[in-house]
Amino acid sequence: MEKNVRPESMKRITTPELANAFIDEQVKEIKAQVGDRKVLLALSGGVDSSVVAALLIKAIGKQLVCVHVNHGLMRKGESEAVIDMFGKVLDANLIYVDATDRFLNLLAGVSEPEKKRKIIGAEFINVFADEARKLKDIDFLAQGTIYPDILESIKAAEGKKAVKSHHNVGGLPEDLKFELVEPIKLLFKDEVRVVGEALGLPHAMVYRQPFPGPGLGVRCLGAITRDRLNALREADAILREEFDKCGLAEKVWQYFIAVPDIKSVGVKDESRYEGWPAIIRAVNTKDAMTATIEEIPYEILHKITYRITHEVEGINRVLMDLTPKPIGTIEWE
Repeated sequence: MEKNVRPESMKRITTPELANAFIDEQVKEIKAQVGDRKVLLALSGGVDSSVVAALLIKAIGKQLVCVHVNHGLMRKGESEAVIDMFGKVLDANLIYVDATDRFLNLLAGVSEPEKKRKIIGAEFINVFADEARKLKDIDFLAQGTIYPDILESIKAAEGKKAVKSHHNVGGLPEDLKFELVEPIKLLFKDEVRVVGEALGLPHAMVYRQPFPGPGLGVRCLGAITRDRLNALREADAILREEFDKCGLAEKVWQYFIAVPDIKSVGVKDESRYEGWPAIIRAVNTKDAMTATIEEIPYEILHKITYRITHEVEGINRVLMDLTPKPIGTIEWE
């Protein structure tokens, strides 16, 4: 059976017992694959990479080197939170790389979504290769690839067009010099969370908001500019803050802001004010293959709209995306 195809006989991981059995199996496989060599982990701080980190620490301990790359497309305070959690609380072997200019310079003027994803994916590998050369004796690259990433990136046997490429699947260059370690690549997101809790990771980490590998790069729609990226980051922070306050953060599976490269006329200080729209997307799903729209009370939407339009420079409208998956994908790009 193809290694990237989930066997029909594989049970869905829904209980701690099934999760522990999966963990035991993966620890054995990781030890057999890696031996006494070192592994470089792409640690974003999201659910998937965090679970992979915990699995690898359990299997090979200090042979794991965690690298967190700030590509300039992180949410507000994201990198700081990763450094605090993994570097201080979990005492992981963590290397922080600020590659903001490196990524944004490569993405300048690029508007096609697939090209953006592939640039980000390829540059991630380049950054890791640079870190591996500094560290020496790194033979493996670990990734938090999960099954929906694979399903949406490969072309089906019937010849259907791929939905989109993921940075950890479609974006990998052919001359990759690392051997991949992907212990959760056959799991759906809900199963990853069950495994994370079985590994003893904090609830807040396990149920953290999903965040795509390309980060805000696929939410700053079209060609990325630093001013629009900053506006997106601030608007997204407001959305997350208000969802936390009203209890929606635990209720909604994924919620975020997207800002397209279009402007409309508005009024500010009794003068013409051209700005971008901020588009709210809030969805619920179990496996990320389908998604339904979460209905947000109008009083909450009004508060979010007021804050974004009054606190974020460059945004003059707030819109709501009501499209389920399918026909829309969860992300816009």
